Amino acid sequence: MPVARLARPAALALSGVLLLTACGSGDSEDSASGTDSGAAVTLDNCGQTVRVESPPKRAVSLNQGTTEIMLSLGLADRMAGTATWTDPVMKGLEKANAKVKRIADNNPSFERVLDADPDFVAASFVSTLGKGGVATREQFEKLGVPAYVSPSDCVGKDNASGGDGARTKALGIDAIYGEVRDLAEVFGVEERGERLVADLKQRTKKATSGIDASDVTLLYWFANSDSPYMAGCCGAPGVITRTLGAKNVFDDTHEEWPQINWETVADRDPDVLVIGDLTRKSQTAESAKKKIEFLESDPVTKNMTAVKKKRYVLLSGQAMNPTIRTVEGVEQVASALREFGLAG
Repeated sequence: MPVARLARPAALALSGVLLLTACGSGDSEDSASGTDSGAAVTLDNCGQTVRVESPPKRAVSLNQGTTEIMLSLGLADRMAGTATWTDPVMKGLEKANAKVKRIADNNPSFERVLDADPDFVAASFVSTLGKGGVATREQFEKLGVPAYVSPSDCVGKDNASGGDGARTKALGIDAIYGEVRDLAEVFGVEERGERLVADLKQRTKKATSGIDASDVTLLYWFANSDSPYMAGCCGAPGVITRTLGAKNVFDDTHEEWPQINWETVADRDPDVLVIGDLTRKSQTAESAKKKIEFLESDPVTKNMTAVKKKRYVLLSGQAMNPTIRTVEGVEQVASALREFGLAG
């Protein structure tokens, strides 16, 4: 996802994550004292081999998505820094997050990351560890620092096509679970990883139990009222849509976040608008409040079905990105569809 469109907030009930961050004392592999399996790990990651000789002790997470996985795995004491925040930290992780230094709100410089003396870096987006980002993976690896990228941003995705890239294959939730397992393996806390995955699966199952949204059309608006970014078929919003059995009105485009004019949006006339409630201030209509004000006053949009019936679902940026909070998106959209009487 481009730096220009990074953010979005939301609350989340996370008993499973609370359990994970509090856990440790009863695990043979990952006790509260920070011990771990200690084994070297080799991963095939986004077309590159990443080898981590021993569990990191000074990891730096360059995007909020990877940060929240690490915090959910109870790894705050092994983190030397975080960067590129788009939302308030996930509910339940506030205390853990407060223990880790934030080295930048957005992309930090390469030098600032190196000042943290990292022994491992992780990013949610290929662009973060590419040209024009923080630094390339090769730059880190030349210094002996393994660099990992979330598989959900590269598997079945063309990031060289411009903009936010395009999906050649629909993203599946398993890619997100795979990232959890990868990071758990890197840090030698595999049991915690499996518990987190199991919790995410259980929450998804509970949220979608008995729901039938096969007749419901959705539109996902991330940011910008002048030239709005709407979700294409196959990224994280696609995971939410397919999980609920609904339809995205722009599922005919494989671009991750194409910019689409309002006349076309109004013509598609979705039943429900899923909108990003962003905390940043880099583009027009970032917050949900501003978005709704625009929708209800603009002559092109005010007569849309979802606007007239006020069928709005507010999601965080992280819920609309391929992260563990995509499950939060499933929960919140499912809950809203039930409230709107559209869940079958």
